[in-house]
Amino acid sequence: MMSRSYTNLLDLAEGNFAALGPAGGGGRRRSFGMKRMSRVMTVPGTLSELDGEDDSEPGATNSVASDVPSSVSGERLIVVSNQLPIVARRRPDGRGWSFSWDDDSLLLQLRDGIPDEMEVLFVGGVRADVPVTEQDEVSQALLDRFHCAAVFLPESLHDRFYHRFCKRHLWPLFHYMLPFSSASQTSSSSSSSSSASSPGSGRFDRGSWEAYVLANKFFFEKIVEVINPEDDYVWVHDYHLMALPTFLRRRFNRLRIGFFLHSPFPSSEIYRTLPVREEILKALLNCDLIGFHTFDYARHFLSCCSRMLGIEYQSKRGYIGLEYFGRTVGIKIMPVGVHMDQLQSVLCLPDRQWRVSELQQQFEGKTVLLGVDDMDIFKGINLKLLAFENMLRTHPKWQGRAVLVQIAKPVRGKGKDLEDIKAEICESCKRINGEFGQPGYSPVLLVDKDVSSVEKSAYYTIAECVVVTAVRDGMNLTPYEYIVSRQGIPRGESSSEVSGPKKSMLVVSEFIGCSPSLSGAIRVNPWNVEATAEAMNEAISMSEQEKQLRHEKHYRYVSTHDVAYWSKSFIQDLERACKDHFRRTCWGIGLGFGFRVVALDPNFTKLNMDSIVMSYERSESRTILLDYDGTLVPQTSINKTPSAEVLGIINTLCSDKRNTVFLVSGRGRDKLGEWFSSCPKLGIAAEHGYFLRWSRDEEWQTCTQALDFGWMEMAEPVMNLYTEATDGSYIETKESALVWHHQDADSGFGSSQAKEMLDHLESVLANEPVSVKSGQFIVEVKPQGVSKGVIAEKILASMKERGRQADFVLCIGDDRSDEDMFENIADIIKRGMVAPKTPLFACTVGQKPSKAKFYLDDTFEVATMLSALADATDPEPVTGLAEELAVSVSSIDISGEQKQSSDRPFEGL
Repeated sequence: MMSRSYTNLLDLAEGNFAALGPAGGGGRRRSFGMKRMSRVMTVPGTLSELDGEDDSEPGATNSVASDVPSSVSGERLIVVSNQLPIVARRRPDGRGWSFSWDDDSLLLQLRDGIPDEMEVLFVGGVRADVPVTEQDEVSQALLDRFHCAAVFLPESLHDRFYHRFCKRHLWPLFHYMLPFSSASQTSSSSSSSSSASSPGSGRFDRGSWEAYVLANKFFFEKIVEVINPEDDYVWVHDYHLMALPTFLRRRFNRLRIGFFLHSPFPSSEIYRTLPVREEILKALLNCDLIGFHTFDYARHFLSCCSRMLGIEYQSKRGYIGLEYFGRTVGIKIMPVGVHMDQLQSVLCLPDRQWRVSELQQQFEGKTVLLGVDDMDIFKGINLKLLAFENMLRTHPKWQGRAVLVQIAKPVRGKGKDLEDIKAEICESCKRINGEFGQPGYSPVLLVDKDVSSVEKSAYYTIAECVVVTAVRDGMNLTPYEYIVSRQGIPRGESSSEVSGPKKSMLVVSEFIGCSPSLSGAIRVNPWNVEATAEAMNEAISMSEQEKQLRHEKHYRYVSTHDVAYWSKSFIQDLERACKDHFRRTCWGIGLGFGFRVVALDPNFTKLNMDSIVMSYERSESRTILLDYDGTLVPQTSINKTPSAEVLGIINTLCSDKRNTVFLVSGRGRDKLGEWFSSCPKLGIAAEHGYFLRWSRDEEWQTCTQALDFGWMEMAEPVMNLYTEATDGSYIETKESALVWHHQDADSGFGSSQAKEMLDHLESVLANEPVSVKSGQFIVEVKPQGVSKGVIAEKILASMKERGRQADFVLCIGDDRSDEDMFENIADIIKRGMVAPKTPLFACTVGQKPSKAKFYLDDTFEVATMLSALADATDPEPVTGLAEELAVSVSSIDISGEQKQSSDRPFEGL
């Protein structure tokens, strides 16, 4: 079945998502039903394409829903994974297919934690080669009977997607294996299928990345066929589908999306070697909630976001979140559990009881250690064999008594690495049995085939200790399964008692996901063979009472943190993360994997030029407060001096006696005074308002009487210490403040140093009249009571005291310091600082989350708006309001002291 996706593969890989087609509209569908679906279903709630579509059409991004779902009750969960929890078999007569649930699948088991009234629909691939001619029939059968929507990838695409990119690049990288390029491997096209699938071998294959993107688009198209975006939750699983959230978010702006990674997430030093590192991070950040098994995995992800995207996380009331363009992306740390009922049901089977008896006879008088692992390079099977060999050698008492049973399950992968590791394992088993074996005794039993759940449960029951020596693994539920099997089943109303030893011992690698949850296990570094050997000896030599106590502790945790607990907890947190979806205005920006949704307050709108000009013309006492960097000149501009156009506009505005125009900036007074020397009537508030003057000819005033800056002598040595230790950082010394910048330092180290410095400075300066604050790549120490918000209030209050109460207020800024100004003027009408019904225009530059009610896109639009106000200005050759106020203010002693210097306080302002 040829897909139209092939026609735009290059567009997708290069980040052009236009090929996805229009967002679409369509009617609302209440349930997916049992009838046959059309190939593509149009749905509501989509983002506009940002290319000129009419915003009045249904689904435009600036629409806001009237209500918010209060719970998941009556809604649907779409579970998306690489493979469906379905076993598909060709009928014996070759005519048709038979399907059954895969009871061992985690995806099927997670349904136990989902509310009964919440429908579950699975989307994924089928673990069988279904001919193209039969795919439609199979799809409909799975949808009708199992509520499963099947995704079929062309064979060549599946090979490049799964074997080449997922297994050759992502899987080894996420397990901390760096890619190495062999001299003989010049390109992916010339590589054999076997070598192409060898983990960590060869250079990055751009074609396989394109296949990965295209395969994710196949999954997206299948979801589009069945989704109701207003009611459905989508839960995406594992690294195969990390690009999928971008497709979903671009099409459905308010769709509730969760993602759970079942593999480790590597440290930033490992992850940063991936050429498409930022694309994957940005795709994941289009989710609402991202789940990991352990804090280490989450910490590595957060570190990557910080170092590569400059996004810092916040922790509040136990929840970790990343602020990403107005959206909070939640981080969930929750290890998955086992399905208790399924494991216990196996314990009741007669075949299992019979097999336990058989194994007990086989290993009578022996102490059995058990390993259950996949046959892959990260499970550390050979390290386990070497440790067992070392134990037999250093503790001869176990020779003839201890047996290691190693179940090595075959995997679907292929490649020389797997052949090598299997040969290595077989060689170790042969060597150990040859050296320590005796008639009727083989110290190592290798079971290198698939074993049934009954067989595995029987081995768990007779094993004194389970040993897991994986060098890296996402979770590994083998210890959990072992604990449940050793517990048995208490007598119940509908079942008879199944006795168990009720004691167990575990030797587990510290590099697997379940290790932190098993506090009673003996944790080892599997690379340290000698230490692992000693751990094995300690485990099987431990007293029976100690084994029982440790077992009871583990069983309490495993039985209460099962798979149902895990899925229920994730869905609850996903609902919490999405609670504001229908209250906020969402805008889609960016192309390709740079696409993201900006979530804004529904009252946040673009400043209307006609509206502000009309209000301006009707007013008699206007206050205009302007930031400088990023507002009047672009932040990216190298030349920061104001243009002749900006100076001309400001002079025109200042020429009207009804206007009080102030430049409110964090820059120093000398530089601002120099740049705006041609604007005699412009007021300037420098260093965030610490210095202020009402016009060029007036003296500078300070906002506080405290002229003692002795605290600088205390703060500067601390900053110097961190500057010397942090390459790329520097100190900016202002007249009233010290600012430590670390934007050019290593992002992770710089952020860490900034947090530590903040704590250090707060401690050192605890008794000083200063505030210590952190901002974007800065730590700033400044006098208390100094901010743009404070100075804005004082300017307005001074105007009111002089009988010039403002009836028009405009303030424009672009960064965090301006948010104080926006926040402080929000309720000035209630406080009576301005005339009743005064129009307030708090405006930020750029579409981003802000406390301002309005925005303009860039500095060009700011200049255009100010120019429109200048055109509506009626300049008169009379003394301006600012000069009148300056004269009246300077004529009285506000601070209660005589003027002794040019830098006098203006507390009355």
